[in-house]
Formats: sequence, C-alpha cells, structure tokens
Amino acid sequence: MSSSHTISPASEALAAVTSDNRLSDFIREHTAARQVLIKARKRLSGGAIQENWLLELQIEGGPWAGARRWVLRSDAVSALPASLDRAQEFAILKVVHQAGVKVPRPLWLCRDVQVMGRVFFLMEYVPGVAAGRVLSAGAGAEGRPQLAAQLGANLARLHRLRPPCRALDFLPVPDSSPALATIAAYRQYLDTLADAYPVLEWGLRWCELHAPRDTALCLLHRDYRTGNYLASDQGLEAVLDWEFTGWGDPCEDLGWFSARCWRFARRDLEAGGIGSLEDFLRGYHEVSPLRIERQQLHYWQVMATLRWAVIALQQGQRHLSGEEPSLELALTARLLPELELDILQMTHGDAP
Repeated sequence: MSSSHTISPASEALAAVTSDNRLSDFIREHTAARQVLIKARKRLSGGAIQENWLLELQIEGGPWAGARRWVLRSDAVSALPASLDRAQEFAILKVVHQAGVKVPRPLWLCRDVQVMGRVFFLMEYVPGVAAGRVLSAGAGAEGRPQLAAQLGANLARLHRLRPPCRALDFLPVPDSSPALATIAAYRQYLDTLADAYPVLEWGLRWCELHAPRDTALCLLHRDYRTGNYLASDQGLEAVLDWEFTGWGDPCEDLGWFSARCWRFARRDLEAGGIGSLEDFLRGYHEVSPLRIERQQLHYWQVMATLRWAVIALQQGQRHLSGEEPSLELALTARLLPELELDILQMTHGDAP
C-alpha cells in the first residue's frame, strides 16, 4: 500500500487530541464550566451494537464542578435494522428516568458529528456488575430473591407508560396484534436469506397459530434481561441498553427476561438466571395492576428464542460480510443450533 493511503501514528494521535478538544468544548458549554479536562477515556466491555466509553473528567467552575465519571454512548460501526438511533434512545431515557425507572441519568445529546464523528449522548456512570454469567454463577443455591423482585418492580414501572406519548411519537403504535406484526417482520427477514431455516419457520408458524389477540399496549424495553442491567450487593442499580424500545404486549418483556436462552449459568432459575419467577412476578405485581400468570409467558418465551435466533443470524451476517469482522459477532452466530433445539423442545405440543 502506498504511503498516501497510510495513516501514521502521529496523525492518529493528532486526531485523538482534536476529538478530545471538541468533546471538552461540548461538555464545557453544557456545564457552564471554565475548563473541562478529560483525564481518561476507556472503552467499556459489551456493546456489540453500540459503543460505550467511560470518561474520567475534571470540571472547573459551574454547577458541575469537580471530578465526574460519565459514559459516552454512540453507534458502533454498524447497527441492527431494529435498533433505534442515539437521539431516539436519549429521548426514551429521559422519559423513563422521569417515570422512576432505574436507569443512568441522561445528560446531553450531541447531534453534531463534527465533535466525535457520530451522534452521541452523555449519561451518568453507574457502578455495578452487568456480566450475565457472573451474576448467574453468583446467585447461590436459591438465587437472589431481592434482586429478582426489584427487577420485576422496575419493569412494572416501565409498563405503566402507555401510548400516546408526545415525547416518544417516533415509536410506531401497533394497530393490530403486536405478536402477529413481529412474526411478519421475522418472516420477511428470513425470506431475504439465501439459505433456508426450517426450524425457525416452524417456530414462526407455531407462534402465528397461538398468538394472543387481546393486548394492553405499554412501553417495552425489548431487551430486558440479565446482562443489560447493573447490580451490586444492594440489588438493582440501573437498566441499560434501550435501543430496541417500543410499544407492545407487556408479556413480551417478561417472556424475554425469563426465556431459557437468557439464564446463562443457571437454567434452573427462571428469572434471568438470578432468581425464581415467583419472586420476579411478586415484585412486578406490587407495582403493576396487571395480573400476569406464569402460563401466559410460555408463548413469549418461544417468541424470545425466535427473536434471539434471528438476531444471531443478523450478527453473523455483519461478521461474514466483512463489514465488521468480530469474534463476538461470529460466536453469537454459532448459538443458532442451540436456539433451534430450544424452539423444537418448547413447541412439541399445544401451548399451555
């Protein structure tokens, strides 16, 4: 490759300094500070779909003066089609934070791509453990009943938000069965692929035949699971990753949270691998007037497994296309056979 196409280390360093200076200026303007010093910037783990950076800041002057730890969230190199953009996710964070849902406090949105090269927003850093296998492996013989109940109550606070909502008018409100709309979207995606996936087609047909017809719409997280929240010894600290939020059936979130594919090291603990379903539902029912029984969740656990299988296919395509080569994406794609087996085991008979 000729030198004209090579980026030197000096050029990369200069670009990083320029980016930090622009980011400092953005933060200084919004905090009314005299000066903002970025002491450290660290890429946080996870984030196959979005990027999260921990910023260690020293702010001089203004109401935010002092040492601050904030998180910068931006798009990854490529995104899934169903993912919201960062401006939309920021709007959702503001709404749910005001509703009392445990989330990192949203700070400011930046639409100017000259600052960081992408749209991003800043939010407060929340300490805690998010890794699904760590949380499930440390759940103990009986799980963590307090954490399970807190997660249920927190989800119920989210589900109290109902359409219409002017601040979230970019989210389409289903005019028919949310389940049938989801099935149609997955089937349309599978039809674009060169290879056939008969188990997924079987699962979609099963879900089509057993789809619930009457639904009270509410705001869903749509990725509410172990691995997407922060927990400490005191319990739930904050729920993360709101890029799939939308209106739908509240049982969808509960089915996703309790599906076997999201229990990590503890498949025996139905509430996300960290507790019992009874404790999770107890917390949910303490806040929500909706009465949801465990037999209602089987259908949405099948849908959750189908959805994860479709996402695994999409992640694999991102890797194989060369657009975003990634070991994490490649390993996600290899989950497909296990998910297909789960679908077959869950749909061998009539719905409960």
